[in-house]
Amino acid sequence: MLIGEVARRSGVSARMLRHYESLGLVRPSGRTGSGYREYSGEDVRRIFHIESLRAVGLSLREIGRALDDPGFTPADLVDDLIRRTRERIAAETELLIRLDRVHATDPAGWEDVLQVLAVLRALGSPSAGARQRAALAPVDEVPVEALVEAALDESDPVVAGALRWALARSDGSAALLAEGLGSAVPEVRERAVRSLAELPGDEAVALLRDALAHPDAMVRGRAALALGALGEAAATPVLVDMIVAGRNDTDAADVLSVLAGDDAAADRIASLLAGRIGEEGTGPPARGRLTQALAGIPGPKASRALADLVGDADRAVAVTATYLLRLRGDG
Repeated sequence: MLIGEVARRSGVSARMLRHYESLGLVRPSGRTGSGYREYSGEDVRRIFHIESLRAVGLSLREIGRALDDPGFTPADLVDDLIRRTRERIAAETELLIRLDRVHATDPAGWEDVLQVLAVLRALGSPSAGARQRAALAPVDEVPVEALVEAALDESDPVVAGALRWALARSDGSAALLAEGLGSAVPEVRERAVRSLAELPGDEAVALLRDALAHPDAMVRGRAALALGALGEAAATPVLVDMIVAGRNDTDAADVLSVLAGDDAAADRIASLLAGRIGEEGTGPPARGRLTQALAGIPGPKASRALADLVGDADRAVAVTATYLLRLRGDG
């Protein structure tokens, strides 16, 4: 077959066939008496092989190796293709996300588009200072999705604080942050609950209430501290659990004293603390922390619980209870 017929049958232009020949990828089997290139059936099959390999992303240099190098290992090249394809998909996905975020800001002109793109790039900068400046940009220049993603990824405490401040000034971040509570990464869950705790509004409070039942004790504790500071009595059992476990127990005890703002609440909290002290399986360290927590609970119920502990078999508990009663003026 002459080059024109090969081009028609293969769909590869005559110009590209000549380029393949110049690279040594295709070598016509013969020439006609007039000197025209003549391709055999085997040559045409090789052309189809070249086009197939190009379709999966191989360069012409790699195709030459694949077809002519006897030491070529197809599996290695396929692995490399998979890696490059994943990198390309990741890059294009990132671009798509960035463009969606620009679109969400409803830019009025190219200047607005460039401003948003600049902020988005800065949020992903390796420089903590650049990330912090981006977090402090005017709210309407930063898509809330980008702020949430940055807050969940940020490890620098100063930048993280700036991002939480920015989120507190933005609309629509609560539900996005709540998705972070389901992350398999503990650090992401912590950043999500910390950010939620600093958001204003009923939606954030409702999500924090849900977080009181989260399987991660850290998430439960952060939610309880935030809710307790707001006067949410539902946080009380988790706060007591924190004291028993010795996890942020001082903060938990402080918040319990805030929740004990009226006689009824104080009595409920005192009963709960006393019940855990007497609970089978509560070890000496936990009993000591629970006893100390009673110090911040006003009212006769807490005083009676401390009085009951003056004769406790655990000397440390007994001494602590005696001291606290004296401070309260009950000893």
